[in-house]
Amino acid sequence: MALVNAGCTVKAVCPPRHPLVKTNAVSQVYTYHGLAPLVSIAGAIATTKPDLVLPFDDVATLHLHELHHRELRRGKAGAPTCSLIERSLGAPASFPIVYARTTTMELAEQDGIRVPKSEVVRNTEDLRLSITRMGLPVVLKANGTSGGDGISIVHTIEEAQHALRALAAPPLVVRVAKRALFDQDLTLVWPSLLRKRYVVNAQAFVPGREATSAIACWKGTVLASLHFEVLRKQDAGGPSTVLRLIENAEMSAAAEKMARRLGLSGLHGFDFMLEEQTGNAYLIEINPRATQVGHLTLGPGRDLPAALHAAVTGEVIRTAPKLTENDTIALFPQEWIRNPASAFLRSGYHDVPWEEPDLIRVCIRRRGQTAWYLQQKWIESLLRVRRPRP
Repeated sequence: MALVNAGCTVKAVCPPRHPLVKTNAVSQVYTYHGLAPLVSIAGAIATTKPDLVLPFDDVATLHLHELHHRELRRGKAGAPTCSLIERSLGAPASFPIVYARTTTMELAEQDGIRVPKSEVVRNTEDLRLSITRMGLPVVLKANGTSGGDGISIVHTIEEAQHALRALAAPPLVVRVAKRALFDQDLTLVWPSLLRKRYVVNAQAFVPGREATSAIACWKGTVLASLHFEVLRKQDAGGPSTVLRLIENAEMSAAAEKMARRLGLSGLHGFDFMLEEQTGNAYLIEINPRATQVGHLTLGPGRDLPAALHAAVTGEVIRTAPKLTENDTIALFPQEWIRNPASAFLRSGYHDVPWEEPDLIRVCIRRRGQTAWYLQQKWIESLLRVRRPRP
């Protein structure tokens, strides 16, 4: 989570050992305590008095929603924090909606946005009825999850029943222990201890190509946007690793309608499916947070940080130089880890933060899952080879 002042000073709230501690872009880091998350965030806000707070994952957004609710009950004493969160995320009426996947799809449909049929499934009977109406395959999604963790594409009734049990269940102890011991991230401890169950939605499967949009918006108005077609992914349900910049009027209109309908502010992401036969764009999900492409500065109208800064300060938008003329973007370290020999690392723009060698090292070590990725000679060789930016 980033705490931003109008003068562009950036501070962060994150767990120990997080990659953010290795970047020079952050001037100060406040420790996020998973067992007392609201205390961590409220303390950092009180100390820094930021003009904007930007969540970079779904858990951080949920914490801000919870903090807003808590401070609202305090009345006048909590007003400054409530105002900050509303300025950063948008209208509080949208808070309970953005994570309710089926409700979000219903609102989008009311605004004339193309969406797949979505239904909440509470049990196996609901699941069977949804499959009867939608057919197979069907996509099951758990509310409040991201990065592919809470999504499963199922092709049979038996597979769907197994996925429903897994998606609705509290976090596994093994997963919680791994996060706590190796990442020093206690985020999942309370959900596991309290046996929190997740709401699962069934969504009709749309065959086609995945696409994604990232927007900067202010009080329901889109200020800048990026639209991409997904070329490669880490795995079937995981995050994107290679993207191609596109213009798509239907995706752009959908983002603008939803931003206006929900009164959004800050940085948000939208996921789409481009239907195989028609190319029609189906909105399948909203991410109420910054996404992994939000930092890319790709020219006027495509520089999200500059547009948001201008909205907060009231200044004229000062767009940064365009990163590349290449429409294909290979994300680092995702595509390098997926396939170190990937042709996209040479044919596309490889988004490596060469000016941050410590950040590069920690990203490789955290993302690599085998000894091969952790060999120091490979890390050093990557740092030495500075390919020309296209």
